[in-house]
Amino acid sequence: MGNVAALRGLSTVTYWADDVPAARAWYSELLGGEPYFERGGAYLEWRIGDYEHELGIIDRAWAPPGAAAVPGGAVVYWHVDDIEAMFDRLLAMGAVEYEPITKREAGFVTAAVTDPFGNVLGIMFSPHYLDRLESLTNSLPASQ
Repeated sequence: MGNVAALRGLSTVTYWADDVPAARAWYSELLGGEPYFERGGAYLEWRIGDYEHELGIIDRAWAPPGAAAVPGGAVVYWHVDDIEAMFDRLLAMGAVEYEPITKREAGFVTAAVTDPFGNVLGIMFSPHYLDRLESLTNSLPASQ
């Protein structure tokens, strides 16, 4: 693989849903737009954020055997600029607190909810994310 990192970046985060149309409506409202890709009513994708990462919804019928049906395991944290406002919005939309807003050291703040479909959705205010974004933006060549 040479100088290429083994893990090059977040490609797609997928969540399962028993009711894909309801998940489509919920995430479309949360993300402020419709999915850019759909496959047969069983799979949806949105491109979101500064790096256009993918968030996918898959019909739970396609989950691998033994996949957990309850929240747990790894939590993916999405950067947000106002964690309190986003946390309140998620709760108002029917999500349930999984991890309360927790202040960490060095300005990091995390929280997580369980969406109405049983998936853990983490949110974080990350000074590192903002610093990296600024660094990458400043290193882009000037437009001609």
